[in-house]
Formats: sequence, structure tokens, C-alpha cells
Amino acid sequence: MHTPFKDQVIFISGAASGFGKLLAQQLAAQHAKLVLADRNEEGLHLLKEELSTINQQGLYRKCDVTKEEEVKSLMADAIATFDRLDIAINNAGMSTIMKPLIETEEQDLDLNFAVNTKGVFFAMKYQIPPMIKQGGGSILNVSSMAGIGGAPKLAAYSASKHAVIGLTKTAAVEYARHKVRVNAICPFYSLTPILENEPKQVLDMFASGCPMKRLGEPEEIVAAMLSIIAPENSYMNGQAIAVDGGVSAY
Repeated sequence: MHTPFKDQVIFISGAASGFGKLLAQQLAAQHAKLVLADRNEEGLHLLKEELSTINQQGLYRKCDVTKEEEVKSLMADAIATFDRLDIAINNAGMSTIMKPLIETEEQDLDLNFAVNTKGVFFAMKYQIPPMIKQGGGSILNVSSMAGIGGAPKLAAYSASKHAVIGLTKTAAVEYARHKVRVNAICPFYSLTPILENEPKQVLDMFASGCPMKRLGEPEEIVAAMLSIIAPENSYMNGQAIAVDGGVSAY
């Protein structure tokens, strides 16, 4: 088995479900040293029980990424435990319900920006310094196709995910000379828990907008994420990579 992530210290937010959980499972199998965070404490406990059977090198912490002090404390714990941070995957995200822009309320903006944008900002603020100190590292922020183009009835979400790409590109330029590379991944609609309450006709509508006429599978998105953060992929920096079945090719 090819294990490029063996003994790498890797942080994942939003680790209790979706892309984060699948990443944690795959990286644990490669014997990475994992720092896993989620505000879902029960889900995180279940993940710990599962992964501990194959990998004992894990730090599991409840964390609300909208709160700077919690993020700061978590990153300090990670460095105290493992003495370094090789890779960080800022995956925690959310979306409010779909509604037209003119019906979007201030609280919709506040919630999307708190989790999707401030969560990424706070994370990078405390991930980059130890990476500089150790001589480099890699950060992957999870944006969205809604962060590249328009997303009808998801104005607040789209704006927050555009902001993630702005943060990604800015950090990539500022810290490249320190060998810290920062990229973003922009998936199309994928079959993760964020869509679990959507009716079939809505999912079918989403799929119809893709040239491949289907939604993404979480395994497909995670495969791309692993490729972006791979140690040998050392010259990719400041990119927002679409994994979208061809949507962005229109």
C-alpha cells in the first residue's frame, strides 16, 4: 500500500461526517497522526472508537470554528501533542436553506460567514505560524462551485465560499516563500449529509445541471483532496480546483 501520509500530522475540521470523516478514515489507514475536530461531539466520539482500532495516533477535540479562542486552543493542543503540523484541511462548513437573494436575511449572512469564512480565517491564522517555524506545510480549504460562480437561491453561502477562495489565494501569495502552500477545492453538489434532507426532485434538478448528469460521490471528492495535499504535489499553490463533473467547462 502506498502510504505518502504515514506519520504526517494532519488536521481536519468537520471530521465527524461527510468529506472530513472519509478523509480521516483513509488517512488513519495510512497511519497519519490525526488532529480531528468537529462541533458534533457524539459523532467525533464514534469516529474515535472506529479509528482507534487501526490507528492510535489521534487527537480528538470538540471545536466550534466560529470561535477564535477555541480554534487557537485546539491548534496549540495539536502542536503540544505532536510538535508540528504538516497538513491542515479546513473542511467545516454549512449552508442555510435555499431562498432568493431578496429574501435572504442578515442572520443567513452571519451564519454562513461565521462558519464558512471566519472558520477558515481563524484556522489559517493559527496553522500558518507553526508551519513557517518548521519550514513548510500544506493547507487545503474546502470552498465550493458556489465559490467560483453564481449559486441561485444560495446568495449567502455563495458569498461566503467566494470569500474562502479570496483567503486561500491571499495566504498562498503571502506565505509561499516560507514553503507553506495553500489551495482550495471546489466541489459540485455531492452526496454528503448537507444534502440528506433534500427531496429527490431537488437532487435530480442539481444533477441535471452537470454534464455528467449526476452528483459527485464523496469518494471522488476525497480522492481529489488527497491528490492536492500529497507531499509530492509540492508546486501547486494558490489554486481553486473545481471537481464538478464538467460544470465549469460550460
